Amino acid sequence: MLLRSRIARTAITLTSLAALAACADEAAGTADAPPAAAPASSAAGAPSVAASATASPDRVPEVIEAPVTPVPTPTVAKTQRRVQIYSGPAAGPLPAAPDKGRGSTVVQLNGTASADIGTYVADGQGRTLYRFDKDSAKPSKSTCGGDCAKMWPPLLVKSPGQIYPSGINPQLVGYVERADGTCQVTIGGWPVYRFAKDTAPGDVKGQGVGGTWFAISPTGGRTKPLPEVIAVPTTAAR
Repeated sequence: MLLRSRIARTAITLTSLAALAACADEAAGTADAPPAAAPASSAAGAPSVAASATASPDRVPEVIEAPVTPVPTPTVAKTQRRVQIYSGPAAGPLPAAPDKGRGSTVVQLNGTASADIGTYVADGQGRTLYRFDKDSAKPSKSTCGGDCAKMWPPLLVKSPGQIYPSGINPQLVGYVERADGTCQVTIGGWPVYRFAKDTAPGDVKGQGVGGTWFAISPTGGRTKPLPEVIAVPTTAAR
Protein backbone atom coordinates (compact mmCIF):
# COMPACT_ATOMS: atom_id res chain seq x y z
CA MET A 1 0.00 0.00 0.00
CA LEU A 2 2.83 2.38 0.88
CA LEU A 3 4.51 1.65 -2.45
CA ARG A 4 1.30 2.26 -4.35
CA SER A 5 0.81 5.59 -2.54
CA ARG A 6 4.32 6.72 -3.44
CA ILE A 7 3.80 5.69 -7.04
CA ALA A 8 0.51 7.61 -7.15
CA ARG A 9 2.10 10.73 -5.68
CA THR A 10 4.98 10.49 -8.14
CA ALA A 11 2.54 10.17 -11.06
CA ILE A 12 0.59 13.24 -9.93
CA THR A 13 3.81 15.25 -9.59
CA LEU A 14 5.01 14.25 -13.07
CA THR A 15 1.58 15.10 -14.52
CA SER A 16 1.68 18.56 -12.92
CA LEU A 17 5.18 19.21 -14.22
CA ALA A 18 4.10 18.15 -17.71
CA ALA A 19 1.15 20.52 -17.55
CA LEU A 20 3.40 23.38 -16.43
CA ALA A 21 5.82 22.57 -19.21
CA ALA A 22 3.00 22.64 -21.78
CA CYS A 23 1.79 26.09 -20.58
CA ALA A 24 5.37 27.37 -20.69
CA ASP A 25 5.80 26.12 -24.23
CA GLU A 26 2.49 27.73 -25.26
CA ALA A 27 3.47 31.01 -23.62
CA ALA A 28 6.91 30.90 -25.13
CA GLY A 29 5.47 30.02 -28.49
CA THR A 30 3.14 33.02 -28.31
CA ALA A 31 5.94 35.39 -27.38
CA ASP A 32 8.40 34.13 -29.97
CA ALA A 33 5.95 33.73 -32.86
CA PRO A 34 6.77 35.85 -35.93
CA PRO A 35 4.55 38.90 -36.41
CA ALA A 36 1.50 38.46 -38.58
CA ALA A 37 2.03 39.23 -42.23
CA ALA A 38 1.05 42.76 -43.23
CA PRO A 39 -2.09 43.09 -45.39
CA ALA A 40 -1.49 43.14 -49.13
CA SER A 41 -2.61 46.78 -49.29
CA SER A 42 0.10 47.83 -46.83
CA ALA A 43 3.20 47.20 -48.87
CA ALA A 44 6.62 48.15 -47.55
CA GLY A 45 7.08 51.91 -47.54
CA ALA A 46 3.33 52.65 -47.98
CA PRO A 47 1.20 53.42 -44.90
CA SER A 48 -2.06 51.57 -44.49
CA VAL A 49 -5.37 53.34 -45.14
CA ALA A 50 -6.29 53.19 -41.46
CA ALA A 51 -2.93 54.63 -40.41
CA SER A 52 -3.21 57.46 -42.97
CA ALA A 53 -6.73 58.33 -41.90
CA THR A 54 -5.70 58.37 -38.24
CA ALA A 55 -2.48 60.29 -38.78
CA SER A 56 -3.95 63.18 -40.81
CA PRO A 57 -7.76 63.32 -40.74
CA ASP A 58 -7.77 66.93 -42.02
CA ARG A 59 -5.36 66.41 -44.87
CA VAL A 60 -6.65 67.93 -48.14
CA PRO A 61 -6.07 65.79 -51.25
CA GLU A 62 -3.67 67.30 -53.72
CA VAL A 63 -5.43 68.95 -56.68
CA ILE A 64 -3.74 68.56 -60.04
CA GLU A 65 -4.63 71.43 -62.38
CA ALA A 66 -5.13 70.69 -66.05
CA PRO A 67 -2.79 72.60 -68.36
CA VAL A 68 -4.32 75.76 -69.84
CA THR A 69 -4.10 76.15 -73.60
CA PRO A 70 -2.90 79.69 -74.35
CA VAL A 71 -5.14 81.81 -76.57
CA PRO A 72 -3.21 82.89 -79.66
CA THR A 73 -2.50 86.62 -79.83
CA PRO A 74 -4.19 88.26 -82.83
CA THR A 75 -1.83 89.59 -85.46
CA VAL A 76 -2.31 92.31 -88.06
CA ALA A 77 -3.72 90.68 -91.19
CA LYS A 78 -4.38 93.81 -93.21
CA THR A 79 -3.82 97.57 -93.03
CA GLN A 80 -5.98 100.23 -94.67
CA ARG A 81 -4.19 103.53 -94.27
CA ARG A 82 -4.11 104.04 -90.49
CA VAL A 83 -6.64 101.33 -89.59
CA GLN A 84 -5.24 97.92 -88.66
CA ILE A 85 -7.41 94.85 -89.21
CA TYR A 86 -6.48 91.86 -87.06
CA SER A 87 -6.73 88.10 -87.46
CA GLY A 88 -9.00 87.46 -84.49
CA PRO A 89 -10.88 88.89 -81.49
CA ALA A 90 -9.39 91.59 -79.28
CA ALA A 91 -7.37 90.31 -76.32
CA GLY A 92 -8.59 93.03 -73.94
CA PRO A 93 -11.99 94.51 -73.04
CA LEU A 94 -13.74 96.74 -75.54
CA PRO A 95 -15.42 100.09 -74.81
CA ALA A 96 -18.71 99.65 -72.93
CA ALA A 97 -20.73 101.47 -75.60
CA PRO A 98 -20.12 102.47 -79.22
CA ASP A 99 -18.96 106.02 -79.96
CA LYS A 100 -21.90 107.99 -81.38
CA GLY A 101 -19.73 110.73 -82.86
CA ARG A 102 -16.74 110.05 -85.06
CA GLY A 103 -16.51 106.37 -84.20
CA SER A 104 -14.56 104.11 -81.86
CA THR A 105 -10.84 103.46 -82.11
CA VAL A 106 -11.44 99.75 -81.42
CA VAL A 107 -14.19 97.80 -83.24
CA GLN A 108 -15.11 94.15 -82.68
CA LEU A 109 -16.99 92.09 -85.30
CA ASN A 110 -18.42 88.70 -84.34
CA GLY A 111 -19.87 86.01 -86.59
CA THR A 112 -23.08 84.97 -84.84
CA ALA A 113 -25.25 81.91 -85.53
CA SER A 114 -29.03 82.21 -85.77
CA ALA A 115 -31.53 79.41 -86.38
CA ASP A 116 -33.88 81.91 -88.07
CA ILE A 117 -31.66 83.84 -90.50
CA GLY A 118 -28.37 81.93 -90.58
CA THR A 119 -24.95 83.28 -89.56
CA TYR A 120 -24.78 87.06 -89.36
CA VAL A 121 -22.33 89.65 -88.02
CA ALA A 122 -22.79 91.52 -84.74
CA ASP A 123 -20.72 94.26 -83.13
CA GLY A 124 -18.83 94.00 -79.83
CA GLN A 125 -22.04 94.69 -77.87
CA GLY A 126 -23.91 91.90 -79.68
CA ARG A 127 -26.01 94.24 -81.82
CA THR A 128 -26.90 93.04 -85.30
CA LEU A 129 -25.18 94.71 -88.26
CA TYR A 130 -27.07 95.30 -91.53
CA ARG A 131 -26.37 96.05 -95.16
CA PHE A 132 -28.45 98.30 -97.44
CA ASP A 133 -29.22 97.11 -100.96
CA LYS A 134 -29.13 100.69 -102.31
CA ASP A 135 -25.45 100.99 -101.30
CA SER A 136 -22.71 99.46 -103.42
CA ALA A 137 -19.79 97.16 -102.67
CA LYS A 138 -17.66 97.71 -105.79
CA PRO A 139 -16.77 100.45 -105.21
CA SER A 140 -17.79 100.72 -101.56
CA LYS A 141 -20.32 103.54 -101.20
CA SER A 142 -22.90 104.53 -98.57
CA THR A 143 -26.15 106.20 -99.66
CA CYS A 144 -27.76 106.35 -96.20
CA GLY A 145 -27.35 109.78 -94.63
CA GLY A 146 -29.44 112.40 -92.83
CA ASP A 147 -32.66 110.95 -91.36
CA CYS A 148 -31.77 107.54 -92.79
CA ALA A 149 -28.58 107.48 -90.71
CA LYS A 150 -30.58 108.32 -87.57
CA MET A 151 -32.68 105.18 -87.99
CA TRP A 152 -29.74 103.18 -89.33
CA PRO A 153 -26.58 104.45 -87.52
CA PRO A 154 -23.43 103.51 -89.45
CA LEU A 155 -20.76 101.51 -87.64
CA LEU A 156 -17.81 103.89 -87.56
CA VAL A 157 -14.12 103.38 -86.83
CA LYS A 158 -11.95 106.32 -85.83
CA SER A 159 -8.58 106.57 -87.58
CA PRO A 160 -6.06 105.53 -86.41
CA GLY A 161 -8.01 102.51 -85.24
CA GLN A 162 -8.20 98.74 -84.93
CA ILE A 163 -10.80 96.25 -86.16
CA TYR A 164 -10.95 92.72 -84.68
CA PRO A 165 -13.04 90.29 -86.74
CA SER A 166 -13.98 86.94 -85.16
CA GLY A 167 -15.45 84.31 -87.47
CA ILE A 168 -14.90 86.62 -90.44
CA ASN A 169 -12.10 86.63 -92.99
CA PRO A 170 -10.10 89.78 -92.12
CA GLN A 171 -9.31 90.28 -95.80
CA LEU A 172 -13.02 91.04 -96.36
CA VAL A 173 -13.07 93.78 -93.71
CA GLY A 174 -12.27 97.44 -94.32
CA TYR A 175 -13.87 100.89 -94.26
CA VAL A 176 -15.21 103.53 -96.61
CA GLU A 177 -15.14 107.29 -96.11
CA ARG A 178 -18.58 108.84 -95.83
CA ALA A 179 -19.66 112.26 -97.11
CA ASP A 180 -19.18 113.77 -93.62
CA GLY A 181 -15.57 112.51 -93.45
CA THR A 182 -16.22 109.64 -91.01
CA CYS A 183 -14.99 106.09 -91.70
CA GLN A 184 -17.70 103.41 -91.98
CA VAL A 185 -16.77 99.75 -91.50
CA THR A 186 -17.35 97.50 -94.52
CA ILE A 187 -17.65 93.72 -94.92
CA GLY A 188 -17.17 92.33 -98.40
CA GLY A 189 -17.23 95.97 -99.56
CA TRP A 190 -20.70 96.63 -98.09
CA PRO A 191 -21.01 99.47 -95.52
CA VAL A 192 -22.59 98.16 -92.30
CA TYR A 193 -25.20 99.73 -90.01
CA ARG A 194 -27.05 99.14 -86.76
CA PHE A 195 -30.83 99.50 -86.46
CA ALA A 196 -32.22 101.99 -83.93
CA LYS A 197 -35.11 99.70 -82.94
CA ASP A 198 -32.79 96.83 -81.99
CA THR A 199 -32.52 97.36 -78.23
CA ALA A 200 -30.98 94.08 -77.05
CA PRO A 201 -28.22 91.74 -78.26
CA GLY A 202 -29.62 89.30 -80.79
CA ASP A 203 -32.49 91.55 -81.94
CA VAL A 204 -33.05 91.43 -85.71
CA LYS A 205 -36.01 93.81 -85.98
CA GLY A 206 -34.47 95.41 -89.05
CA GLN A 207 -34.41 92.18 -91.02
CA GLY A 208 -36.16 92.65 -94.37
CA VAL A 209 -37.31 96.24 -93.69
CA GLY A 210 -38.42 97.80 -97.00
CA GLY A 211 -37.14 94.71 -98.77
CA THR A 212 -33.69 96.37 -98.80
CA TRP A 213 -32.22 95.96 -95.30
CA PHE A 214 -30.78 92.62 -94.21
CA ALA A 215 -28.43 91.42 -91.50
CA ILE A 216 -25.06 91.03 -93.17
CA SER A 217 -23.36 87.64 -93.44
CA PRO A 218 -19.62 87.11 -92.69
CA THR A 219 -18.93 87.30 -96.44
CA GLY A 220 -20.94 90.50 -96.99
CA GLY A 221 -24.02 88.81 -98.42
CA ARG A 222 -27.66 88.96 -97.36
CA THR A 223 -28.92 86.64 -94.69
CA LYS A 224 -32.20 84.82 -95.30
CA PRO A 225 -35.53 86.47 -94.46
CA LEU A 226 -37.19 85.76 -91.15
CA PRO A 227 -39.53 82.74 -91.30
CA GLU A 228 -43.11 83.67 -92.04
CA VAL A 229 -45.40 83.40 -89.06
CA ILE A 230 -48.70 81.75 -90.02
CA ALA A 231 -51.56 82.54 -87.68
CA VAL A 232 -53.65 79.48 -86.82
CA PRO A 233 -57.36 80.33 -86.72
CA THR A 234 -59.05 79.59 -83.44
CA THR A 235 -62.48 78.06 -83.14
CA ALA A 236 -64.87 80.26 -81.23
CA ALA A 237 -66.21 78.69 -78.10
CA ARG A 238 -69.86 77.73 -78.29
